Amino acid sequence: MLVRDGMLSDPVALRADASAQEAAEHLVRPDVRAVLVVDGDDVLVGVVTPDALVEKVVAAGRDPRATPLADAAVPPPLVLDADLPLEEGYRLLEEAEAERAPVVEGGRLVGVLSRSVVQRRLAEDEPPEVLSST
Repeated sequence: MLVRDGMLSDPVALRADASAQEAAEHLVRPDVRAVLVVDGDDVLVGVVTPDALVEKVVAAGRDPRATPLADAAVPPPLVLDADLPLEEGYRLLEEAEAERAPVVEGGRLVGVLSRSVVQRRLAEDEPPEVLSST
C-alpha cells in the first residue's frame, strides 16, 4: 500500500492570495491546527499555524485583512509523496512527532496523511488471531 491509499483526499486548503484573516477564521476552530496554502495550480506553498500568524502578521503590525496568506505561510515540517510506501509515511509521521502531513504528487497537494487514520487502516488489515484449541 502507498501513502495515496491511506491519505484523506481533497484536503481543505486556502489560496496563497487569500487573506491572513481568512486563515485566522479557520484556526479558531478547535479541530484545525494549521491551514494548508496552495497557489493557483494547487502547488503546496506552505502552512499557516497560529504561531506563524502571530509572528508574521500580528507582531509585525500588518493588517490581517490585507496580508496575503503567502506572506504568513511557513514550510511544513513534513511533506510526503503520494507514491511513498504507506508504512514509510507512517514511520516518518512518528519520527517527526506529527499527527498529520500534507501529501503531494508532482508538488501539487493531493491529500493529507493522518497518523490515527493510518493506525486504524493498518489494524483493519491485520489478520485476525487464530485461536488454538488445546
